[in-house]
Amino acid sequence: MPTDPIPGEPLYDVLVVGAGFSGLYMLHRLRSMGLRALVLERGSAVGGTWYWNRYPGARCDVESVDYCYSFSDDLLREWTWAERYPPQQEILRYLEHVADRFDLKRDIRFGTTVTAASYHENAARWVLLTDDGHALQARFCVMATGNLSMTKPPDIPGLDRFEGEWFHTGHWPHRPVDLKNRRVAVVGTGSSGIQVITTIAPDVARIYVLQRTPNYSMPAWNRPLAPSELAATVAHYPARREACRESDAGIPLPSPTRKAVEVTAEERRRRYEEGWRRGGVPALSFAFSDMFTSEESNRYAQDFAREKITTLVEDPAVARRLSPVHHIGTKRTCVDTGYFETYNRSNVELIDLRTQPIDRISATGIRVGDRHIPLDVIVFAVGFDAITGALTAIDIQGRGGVPLRAKWSTGPRTLLGVQTAGFPNLFMVTGPGSPSVLSNMVISIEQHVDWIADCIAHLRRCGADTIEPTAEAEDRWTAQVDALAAATLYPQANSWYVGANIPGKPRTFSVYVGGCGAYRDECRRVVAEGYRGFRISRQDSAGGPPSPAAIRAAG
Repeated sequence: MPTDPIPGEPLYDVLVVGAGFSGLYMLHRLRSMGLRALVLERGSAVGGTWYWNRYPGARCDVESVDYCYSFSDDLLREWTWAERYPPQQEILRYLEHVADRFDLKRDIRFGTTVTAASYHENAARWVLLTDDGHALQARFCVMATGNLSMTKPPDIPGLDRFEGEWFHTGHWPHRPVDLKNRRVAVVGTGSSGIQVITTIAPDVARIYVLQRTPNYSMPAWNRPLAPSELAATVAHYPARREACRESDAGIPLPSPTRKAVEVTAEERRRRYEEGWRRGGVPALSFAFSDMFTSEESNRYAQDFAREKITTLVEDPAVARRLSPVHHIGTKRTCVDTGYFETYNRSNVELIDLRTQPIDRISATGIRVGDRHIPLDVIVFAVGFDAITGALTAIDIQGRGGVPLRAKWSTGPRTLLGVQTAGFPNLFMVTGPGSPSVLSNMVISIEQHVDWIADCIAHLRRCGADTIEPTAEAEDRWTAQVDALAAATLYPQANSWYVGANIPGKPRTFSVYVGGCGAYRDECRRVVAEGYRGFRISRQDSAGGPPSPAAIRAAG
C-alpha cells in the first residue's frame, strides 16, 4: 500500500480548508460517514465571509429562510430568523449555533492559514502546509474557501502616509468603530459600499462617496419576520427548498416564460412594477425570460431602473451620475434600503471618479482632480478577487508539482466546478464552472458538499484511491460553460464576474449560467453514468484500478 509522505504524523481521511457555510456542512457530512476529518480556518471562529465582513450595514441579499441549511429538520425548526434579509450579526450567530449544536468545533483548527498544498503521487496523499510551520496529510482535500473571501487590496498611492484611520469592508475590525461626527470617504459603490453608505450617512459629519461605476440597486423592503409567517414557511419548507434547488438562481421563484419583446409596453411596466414592489435582486430579472440574452429586453429594464433613480434622487445632476449605463444584471445587482434617497441628505456628496479621478492620498485626506478633500476616515469598499482568488492564493501543486496558478494562468478549467485535471482527490466547493455566485450560495454549497461526500463514499465502496477529471472531459465542460455564457450579455460587462477588477487576471466568465436546476441534472447524469469524465483508480500497483463493472456495482 502507499506509504505516508510524513512518517509519524497522523493521516486524516479529509482535510477541509475553511469554516464557513461550506466547511461546516462538509465536516458534518464527513463525520456522519465515520471519516477522520479536520477543518483548517484562518479566522478565530466559524463564519467564513460572515466572520470577516463586519462593516456597518452588512447584510445578505438572499432571504433568511432560504439562506440557511436544510439538512436538519430540527435545526430548521429551532432557529428563529428575525428579519426578511438577515444582517451579518444574525448569520454569524446562526453559524455559531450550528457549530455548537453539532459539536463541530472540536475538529476545527482556528487561527490557521493554509499556505501550500501539494499532491504526493506515490503515496496518493495531500500534504498541506500552514503558516505556523505545521504539515498535515490526508487522502482527500476539500477547498471550502469561498467565492468572495480574498479581498482586493486598495492600490491608491499615498495610503501609507494617511494619518487618519482606514478600513477595508472585507477586513473590518473586530471592535467598535466610531464614525459619528467624522469626515468619511467611501471608495466604491458595489454591494458593500452601498450598504456602508446607507448605514453611516445619518451619523457622520460628512460622507464623500467616490464612485467610479454606478450600480443598479433594487429595494429590499426589509422587515421583521412575524412568527406566524415564519411558522407557515417552516411548515411547507420541503416544497420551498425543492423549488430553490430546481430553480435558476436557487430562490423559490418560478422562472419567467414570456419575453419582454413579446408583450406591450403596458405589460412590461406592470411586471417591472410588480417586481419592484416585491424587491430583492430578482426584482426585475425575473420579469422576462430574455433579460440576459436580448439587448432590447435588457434595455427596457435598464430604462425602468434609471427612471426609478430619477424619482428617488432630488438633484437631477446627481441622479444622472448615479444612473448606470451597463446591461442590468451583468454586474452584480445590489439590494438596498434607501440608498438613492441617501443622496438627498445635505451631508452626502457624490464624487464622480470618471471626471475627477483620484490623484493620491495625503496625510490629511484624498486629492481628486485639483481638489483636496480633508478626511478623518477612509472606507475601501473595493471588493474581492472573486471565484478563484482564494484558491490561487494558496500554492497548490498537483501531479508532477504543476502549480494550479500555472494551469489556470489563462483562466480556470474544471469539470463541474468540483475538480480540475491533474489534481487528484482535490475538491472545490462552488468552484469555477459551477453556478456559484449567480445562485443562492447555500443552495449550491449543500449540493456540492453532498456530491463530494457521496463521491468519497463511492470510492470507498469500489476500493479506489483516487478520482480526477480527464483532460478531455474538462475541456468539454469548460467549452460548454463558455458557450452558455457567450449566448448571454454577461461577458460584455467589465465586472468582477470576469475578473476585470483585478489587474493582470485573465478575463474569463467562469460561472455556469444554465441555472441551479439544469446544473443538478448535469451532475446527476455524470454520476448515473459511472462518474463519466472522471478517472477513478487504485494506487497500489498490485491491485490495479477497479474495473468498470466494480465501479458500477459500487454505485
